[in-house]
Amino acid sequence: MGLNKVIVASFKRGFEEKCFKLITESYVSAMETKVIKLNWDENDITSELHEHIKENPLRLKWSIVTNVEQHLPKDDVVKEKGFAAKLPRIDLRLVTISSSLEYEYHMEAKNLKEKDSGLKRRYIDTGINNFMSKKYENGCLLGYNLEGALHKTVYGINKLLKKDKRETEYLKEQENHLHNKYYESKHPDDFTIKHFMFDFTSLNSA
Repeated sequence: MGLNKVIVASFKRGFEEKCFKLITESYVSAMETKVIKLNWDENDITSELHEHIKENPLRLKWSIVTNVEQHLPKDDVVKEKGFAAKLPRIDLRLVTISSSLEYEYHMEAKNLKEKDSGLKRRYIDTGINNFMSKKYENGCLLGYNLEGALHKTVYGINKLLKKDKRETEYLKEQENHLHNKYYESKHPDDFTIKHFMFDFTSLNSA
């Protein structure tokens, strides 16, 4: 049984790394095509990044299926007319099946701007907190910086966490061989959230 757990854990880590490679390569590809506009909603940006993931030959090589705006099941929902509309949704889902193992990985995206505290507050309240509450599981956060300096945007998120007396949960920049703006935050119960910050500010907003 112990060996099975080791195999499953290794499989999950490997799949997570593949998901990270697909999303970071999609960001690079999207920046090259310059299709994304700075006035887009986060769902628009996620949809465009998803198209680049679908076109990446590694996705087929790794047998990964992807989709956007995925319903997440909830055990405590009464299944009556209209129940599906009330289910939580995740922005991007990646799924793989290998032998008898199936695993889902979820990515939740949020628009961010250096001088918009409302967006930074939303990043915490409906991003970080939703992973902490297990509304979202097995996943990471994507921050789309659309205005201002990225490091100041992250500083602003941490400033709000400090205001909430959550200094121990700061986003801290970490080394990552796939992306140079990668952060992790540590939370109660030894829970870590991974954050990929994508800076789109160099794109023409016209």
